[in-house]
Amino acid sequence: MSERIPMTRTGYDKLKADLDHLHTVELPKILERLAKARAEGDLSENAEYHGAQESRGLMEARINVLRDKLARAVLIDASKLPKDEAGFGSTVTVKDLEFDDEEQFTLVGAGEEDYDAGKILFTSPLAQGLVGKKVGDRVEIDVPRGTLRFEILAIDFPE
Repeated sequence: MSERIPMTRTGYDKLKADLDHLHTVELPKILERLAKARAEGDLSENAEYHGAQESRGLMEARINVLRDKLARAVLIDASKLPKDEAGFGSTVTVKDLEFDDEEQFTLVGAGEEDYDAGKILFTSPLAQGLVGKKVGDRVEIDVPRGTLRFEILAIDFPE
């Protein structure tokens, strides 16, 4: 998993804050639960102990995923990228050629994705199908549910 993960400073800072919160707030709560359960005696039949152990394992896995993302992060300055084509940080307005409706996608880095708001990961198949395209281009993008067909209507970059 040595693939680099593009992200903005904002996304990096958000992931770092999430990691710090898990490490300094959530994990100590679980460790306290574990200590209390351990103090109750026989661990072989102690459901609280086993539940706390499972929570600890899940929390440590989440912490390791965040550490890995931060370690592989490549900070991107979107202001230095071409403005005439879809790329990292751009908001792309497309016309869905199958359903004849418009959609907007903002291509963002890890930590900034919000699928309900149309912010999709730059590394996703959909985003990669839009990267490098210009206004007026028609694209076909293979995604797990089939092939999407779009026409690029506009490309905007935040200020």
